[in-house]
Amino acid sequence: MINKSFYTLVYREVWRFLVLYKQTIMPGIITAALYMVIFGEALGSRIKLENNIDYIIFIIPGLTMMSVIGQSFANSSSSIMQAKYLKFIDDYLIAPVSGFELSMSFIIGAILRGVINGILIILTCALFTSFTIEHYFLSLFFLIVVSCAFGAIGVIVGIVSKTWDSVGVWGTFVFMPLSMLGGVFWSIDMLPESWAYIALMNPLYWMINGLRYSMLGISEISITFSIIISLLFAIIFTILASIMFSKGYKIKS
Repeated sequence: MINKSFYTLVYREVWRFLVLYKQTIMPGIITAALYMVIFGEALGSRIKLENNIDYIIFIIPGLTMMSVIGQSFANSSSSIMQAKYLKFIDDYLIAPVSGFELSMSFIIGAILRGVINGILIILTCALFTSFTIEHYFLSLFFLIVVSCAFGAIGVIVGIVSKTWDSVGVWGTFVFMPLSMLGGVFWSIDMLPESWAYIALMNPLYWMINGLRYSMLGISEISITFSIIISLLFAIIFTILASIMFSKGYKIKS
């Protein structure tokens, strides 16, 4: 039986981003549409890929994953920062829920926001070009698992950060560069050998290519390793977030 307190916390997290859909849903869709126009329509015809797939179709999984990462991270991190700023974070700690349930309430909200954004972006991209999703359930798997991973990271960053600027640094100087270097707009075949090895050390590259295989049926790397890396990130950071909440790390005064 689901803990009523846990259900209430999850409901609050979901309700929070749905009510603010103009801030939490619409920006990701508009940004993806702009990328499709600029990189897909304007530049796509000039870029040739070795697998003969249209460039505008090639970038769709990357744009989707880039938004999923940003939105899921923003949802959990901003929620915790808001609780700290408005000084009701202690109410979470005295609620009759475990550290795992508490962290999962934030993570589930992040997963739903990430998945909803991802699906809507895919539908938006379908307005620009026609494509067929090869593996629906595997695509949904990557959307959920990656949203879970970065939702958990958002929980951790929200806990350790003292200011909103500290949270913003992660999105601007960590996740955005890693996304751009993770194969959103390029194939690893386009890179010099030394840069290709560097790209393979970027975990976001494996996640993006996992979704690309799921959607388009093409992959430059092992899909098995993409699944393993995505799952490991989700499991490790979820456990870490749960431990931090259980111990009240940087929350309990």
